[in-house]
Amino acid sequence: MGGVTIADEVQVGFGRLGSWFWGFQQQDVVPDIVAVAKSIGGGFPLGAVITSRTIADRYRSQGYFFSSTGGSPLSSVVGLTVMDIIEEEQLQANARVVGAHLKARLQALGKRHPLVGTVHGDGLYLGLEFVRDRTSLEPATKETRAICNRLLELGVIMQPTGDHQNVLKIKPPLCITQQSVDYFVDMLDQVLLTGF
Repeated sequence: MGGVTIADEVQVGFGRLGSWFWGFQQQDVVPDIVAVAKSIGGGFPLGAVITSRTIADRYRSQGYFFSSTGGSPLSSVVGLTVMDIIEEEQLQANARVVGAHLKARLQALGKRHPLVGTVHGDGLYLGLEFVRDRTSLEPATKETRAICNRLLELGVIMQPTGDHQNVLKIKPPLCITQQSVDYFVDMLDQVLLTGF
């Protein structure tokens, strides 16, 4: 059978990347197994594993899968309703449009504030890295923590992440408005300008 490709779509799936419904589409691959959670339930605790009939049949012949809450009708209805809402409210398109606006505004911050190292990601799954020096890329760990604390005082909840705790992982809800992302960037700009 060879190797099996598994795509972890827990954070990036369901249109969050804007131009792609699934993260693996961005990579132009078709995985054998897709793991999903969080977004599939829209806040309701729900996860799923998606695979081909061939793999499912082989797994079935070699044992069985047990879950005390698997296949719950309520969970199934929630998952289907979430997918309907994503389509009806055009939330993937919102992720693309609002996400592009947010990314452009964050990149503009980088031109004005040397602490901003890179902005990466797509749609409404972005990362903003803070560095002390853009040449050495020394992580701005303490500064990032202080920035998050100051943002919290201004009504914006963020927390440092990444190996050096110098990255802001920006994953707002798919329904976020341009006005809300502008508030976030304006507050971040204010913190970077006035000190933290």
